[in-house]
Amino acid sequence: MSDQSIGQHYLDDALKTFGEYKKLGEGAFAQISDEDFFKTIDDESNSIAVNMKHMAGNMLSRWTDFLTTDGEKPERNRDIEFVMLPGTSREDMLAYWEKGWNCTFEAVKPLKQEDLMRTVTIRGQDHTVIQAINRQLAHYAYHVGQIVYLAKHFQASAWQSLSVPRNRSAEFNAYLQEKMASPEHK
Repeated sequence: MSDQSIGQHYLDDALKTFGEYKKLGEGAFAQISDEDFFKTIDDESNSIAVNMKHMAGNMLSRWTDFLTTDGEKPERNRDIEFVMLPGTSREDMLAYWEKGWNCTFEAVKPLKQEDLMRTVTIRGQDHTVIQAINRQLAHYAYHVGQIVYLAKHFQASAWQSLSVPRNRSAEFNAYLQEKMASPEHK
């Protein structure tokens, strides 16, 4: 890693983090029923499906022609992202989620460290590529957190932890120490 530039390290880490958010969201909504997938907890809340629809719509807008066009595409209808249209299935939402993430990964993968200080626009505001990536990382973390929270709420005691389970930190730390001491790790 010492031969890697800080810029390339940042890009690699951004891709890894995007992937981790995608996996975390998928681990959450894989645990719930179709009914809970579309359920809201009150009239002002978004369902897991709506969060996914909004995220994918945002991804397609932000990352399509990322370096050359404004990240808020004229054809985007953000308001409809928060409306679940009749007949929309879980499979429809999963396909749209994949489409959004694929667009994200395909836009970020070819970036080089020389691109990081380039200027891109989002809603007419200038951002460096670093700022634009950070903006999206924060945005996706926010909504994935909502997805996890809702899935955990709906699953209650049946929830399978996606990180260190509650009251199991010592056990997890011991596992990590053992792993780090193993010959395979060294």
